Amino acid sequence: MSDARDDQLRGKIHEVLPGLRRDLEDLVRIESVSADPARSAEVERSAEAVRDLFAAEGCEARVTRYGDDGAPAVIAHKAGPEGAPTVLLYAHHDVQPENDHAEWDSPPWEPTERDGRLYGRGAADDKAGIVTHLGALRAFGDDLPVNVVVFIEGEEEVGSDSLVDLLKQHEAELRADVIVIADSGNWDIGVPALTTSLRGLVRADIEVRTLTHAVHSGMWGGLAPDALIALSRVIASLHDDEGNVAIEGLHSGPAADVDYPEERLRAESGAIPGLEWIGSGSAVERLWTKPALSITGLDAPQVDGASNTLVPSARAKISLRIAPGDTAANAVERLREHVEKNVPWGAELTFTVVDTGEATQIDATGPAYDAAREAFTEAWDGTAPVDMGVGGSIPFIAEFLETFPDASVLVTGVEDPDTRAHGANEGLHLAEFEKVVLAEALMLAKLAR
Repeated sequence: MSDARDDQLRGKIHEVLPGLRRDLEDLVRIESVSADPARSAEVERSAEAVRDLFAAEGCEARVTRYGDDGAPAVIAHKAGPEGAPTVLLYAHHDVQPENDHAEWDSPPWEPTERDGRLYGRGAADDKAGIVTHLGALRAFGDDLPVNVVVFIEGEEEVGSDSLVDLLKQHEAELRADVIVIADSGNWDIGVPALTTSLRGLVRADIEVRTLTHAVHSGMWGGLAPDALIALSRVIASLHDDEGNVAIEGLHSGPAADVDYPEERLRAESGAIPGLEWIGSGSAVERLWTKPALSITGLDAPQVDGASNTLVPSARAKISLRIAPGDTAANAVERLREHVEKNVPWGAELTFTVVDTGEATQIDATGPAYDAAREAFTEAWDGTAPVDMGVGGSIPFIAEFLETFPDASVLVTGVEDPDTRAHGANEGLHLAEFEKVVLAEALMLAKLAR
C-alpha cells in the first residue's frame, strides 16, 4: 500500500524525467559497440560518460577493468543510513552493432521519438537500464534510503568474458543484500514483470566432409554423396515430426500459467500468414522451459553462380537453447552424441563448441521479492507483475548467483514485446520507462522499510 512518501516519490520521478531523457539520448549517441575493435574508443568514452553521470549524483564513481584487456566497467557507491541494506544495481553500457543503416527508419545513433517511443541503438538495451538506476538515485537526492552500489558492465554483448574475474576482483565492495539486474523486460505495455527463469545457450559449429575435393556432379553423382546432402540429413534429425528438439537427454520443465494470446504471438514474432508453430506443449513452455534449436548460419556455395559440382564439405552453426534445470555441459555432450550418431554414409564430422551459457532459475520468494512486487503494482497503478520466463539467455546472471549466494537477485528491465533489441529500430516505450524508474525508486524505499 502506498503512503505519502511514495506519492512524493512519484512526483519527484515525473520532475526529473526530462533530464533523464536527455542523459539517455546523450548515451545513445555514443557508439559503444563492444564487438567492433574499431570502436573501442567509443566503449571507453561510454564508460567515462556513465561514470560522470553517477559522480554528479554524489556517488564515488570510477572506471575499472580486469587486467589490461578487459572492457571498461563502472563501479559507483553512495551511502544511505547506517545499518540500511545494501542494493547492487546492474546494467551494461555496451551495445549491439547497428548493422545495415538502411533497415532503420531513423539514424541508429541519433535518438528519435516517434509515436511515444524513443528509437536508437541502446535506447532500451541497455542504456535505459543505466538511466533507470540513475533516475532512482536522482529522485532521492541526499535522502537515499539504502546503501547503493552501481555496477555497469562494458562487455555484456560479447559474452562477459572477464565478468567472473571482475566480480572476484571487486567481490568485497560489490557484495549486497539485494541485486537488481536491469537487463530484461516486462510482459506487455501496461503489465510489469519480474524475470524468474532464463534458458541457457550452447552454440556449436558442425562440419561434414564427404570428399577430399570437389568433383563433377554428372560423373560422380549417384555414387558419391555430396556434403550438403549429408549435412541436411544431420540437420533434419535434430527435430521430430512435430518440431520438438529430438536430442535425447535434454531437460524440459513446466512453465508459469501465463496466457500468450495467438494474435499477439503472431504479431510479435512476425510470422507469415498460415505459418504453423513447431513443437508441443503450451506456448510459454516452448518459449521458456523447453529446449529449442535453430540453425543460425550455413557455409555452402551460393545459388547464383553454382556449378555442377559435388560439394566436398559443408558447415552449419547450431544454436541450442537449454531449459532451466539443465546444464551447458550436459547439453554439449547430448548434442555431440546426437550429431555423431546421425552423420550418414561414413562422412567425417567435426564438432566445435563455440560458446556456452548456463540457464537460470530464480527462487522468487522472500522479503526482497515482496517489496519488488508491491513497488511494481503501485507503479503500474494496481497491475501486479507477472513472473515471467525468458527464452533468451543472460548467462552472467548465473555468475551473480554463484558469486553472491546469499543475495536476493531481482531481474527487471525496460523492454516490452516491441522493443526490437538487437534489431533495427530498437525503441523504448517512454511512458513505460517512467513506470520502470518509479518502480525501482519505490522498491528501494520499501527495501529500507
